[in-house]
Amino acid sequence: MITKKITVIPGDGIGPEVTSSAIRVLDEVASSCGCRFEYQEVPAGGVAIDTCGKALPEETLEAAKASDAVLLGAVGGPKWDGLSGDNRPEAALLGLRKGLGLYANLRLAVLFPQLKDASPLKNELVENGVDIMIVRELTGGIYFGERGLAPSDGTLENGTAKGLEAFDVERYSEAEIDRILKVGFTLAMQRKKNLIVVDKANILETSRLWRKRTAEISKEYPEVSVEFMYVDNASMQLLRRPSSMDVIVTSNMFGDILSDEAGMITGSIGMLPSASLGDPGKPGMYEPVHGSAPDIAGKDMANPLATILSCAMMLRSSLGLPEAADKVEQAVRNVLAAGYRTADIAQGSEEVLGTKAMTEKVLKELRKL
Repeated sequence: MITKKITVIPGDGIGPEVTSSAIRVLDEVASSCGCRFEYQEVPAGGVAIDTCGKALPEETLEAAKASDAVLLGAVGGPKWDGLSGDNRPEAALLGLRKGLGLYANLRLAVLFPQLKDASPLKNELVENGVDIMIVRELTGGIYFGERGLAPSDGTLENGTAKGLEAFDVERYSEAEIDRILKVGFTLAMQRKKNLIVVDKANILETSRLWRKRTAEISKEYPEVSVEFMYVDNASMQLLRRPSSMDVIVTSNMFGDILSDEAGMITGSIGMLPSASLGDPGKPGMYEPVHGSAPDIAGKDMANPLATILSCAMMLRSSLGLPEAADKVEQAVRNVLAAGYRTADIAQGSEEVLGTKAMTEKVLKELRKL
């Protein structure tokens, strides 16, 4: 029997609830595919600050490095809002990404047919379904560039003193761009063979380098059609023609914004899974997009489906179990088709379930497959 090691980081807020649900689903699917999952639970985020004094204890990172995959719940909450940037719970995310060499964030925005009425878009815009893979560069760009805050002795055109000046530098190397583009092209080959590169090449030098590298890398993937799109136009096209979009690859900041927009198109951020990947053979990190939602923590109200679908991505991309991934996704589809909803995706006429009850429905469907 194959054994796979999974590091579990429940984190803060609803994180422990949704990761607990996901583990039950993983154990259920494991029994039908001749494998076994071995879990090691470790702290990160706000709970780690409270118990260990730092957002990412060294033991947590070492456990993650030694695993086949990492399952993360969520980090952060108002309790820690007063801390400085390097000491905030979110620093754990940056530390994990850097420590594991995770440079590609995959956010899958799928509008299930059963949830089309939950989308804010008109039915005619989403009646053919939405299935968009957003590939976000994760370790470069403005989020990791030089930054600072300093007084300025300059003035505005009318003579007003500028006062403090802040700056954040956007940098990208050819190597960073090439590796994320190859992830995008590879995914496009596995899907509809359409790739949109989102940038701001009419203004930014970094974006112009992205276009140059795309032109070069595209020679290795002649079957993939490539479209360039300015980020402001991309944000509009996501609302105008989401069904026509397949794979989007873009920089760290642009991907951060567009993936959240795509999430709203699908009806609820509570349905969005994500994966953060590095080089082949290295452990990937899988987490729901929704965050820690401290206002509903402990109330059995959280939607576990994003975390469960993140596990499907884990089964497929890091654990080499694509058939198990298919079963998990089909179980979720079956539950939605049967009319079951959590509060965030309910439209009024369906049966609304809590976290535990929704998990039980998914488990029941898995047993039928």
